[in-house]
Amino acid sequence: MKTIFITGASTGLGKAAALLFQNKGWRVIATMRNPETATELLALENVSVLPLDVTNPEQIQTAVEKSLELGEIDVVFNNAGYGLLGPLEALTDEQIVRQINTNLLGVIRVTQAFIPYFREKGAGTFISTTSIGGLITFPLNSIYHATKWALEGWSESMAFELKPFGIDIKTVSPGGIKTDFVSRSLDSATSSAYEKMTDSLFSAMEGMMEAASAPEQIAEVVYEAATDGKNKLRYVAGEDAKALYAQRLELGDEAFREQLGKQFI
Repeated sequence: MKTIFITGASTGLGKAAALLFQNKGWRVIATMRNPETATELLALENVSVLPLDVTNPEQIQTAVEKSLELGEIDVVFNNAGYGLLGPLEALTDEQIVRQINTNLLGVIRVTQAFIPYFREKGAGTFISTTSIGGLITFPLNSIYHATKWALEGWSESMAFELKPFGIDIKTVSPGGIKTDFVSRSLDSATSSAYEKMTDSLFSAMEGMMEAASAPEQIAEVVYEAATDGKNKLRYVAGEDAKALYAQRLELGDEAFREQLGKQFI
């Protein structure tokens, strides 16, 4: 029986992935900040729930050690993350640091903790949830984009680094997901100087959410990445994300930016 370790598994994509892999016959180690809330997962066979705040390096080490005590691990799915929206000048340093700690450093630290195990084993797969926001950008999301673009570049570099040891690293880049991301997993700041741009962005986001994927659909892409055996780095997930990314590639960076900017500026 194969095993997957998942961060951010309490809701949304992380939970959907936990349920899917369990249904496919995998053992699942689902981690989250408040494991006592995971009543549905706790009731399932072959699912272990552990506490993990990915901004806490000591807790990362503890969660990894406890997971390895349970048996072999085949896939690590770095999924924990959230959005930060607002003009840079309005963001506090605390908001910026927390975003980078969660979305970027959390992934790096969890991966770093598992590498020695996978290297000695000679096999293993890391999968990270990035975003279509790691391949294209929108205004007022600069720090969020900074973390997601960083993850894409970091993963591409790590793919070279890990390949000699039989370890794969992959990214899943979804577009909109029909979850409580906006209400539960979004931090924000406002400034009256950016009111018009903010209104335009929220209007665009509402339109994008109409074409958003269900978390179960994106979880299927995660499962594909975990099981297809392909030497493939990037999995763009969801029809909305695929369309946007294809448009950028077709038009080229500057023409795409000019077209997109007309919606907001």
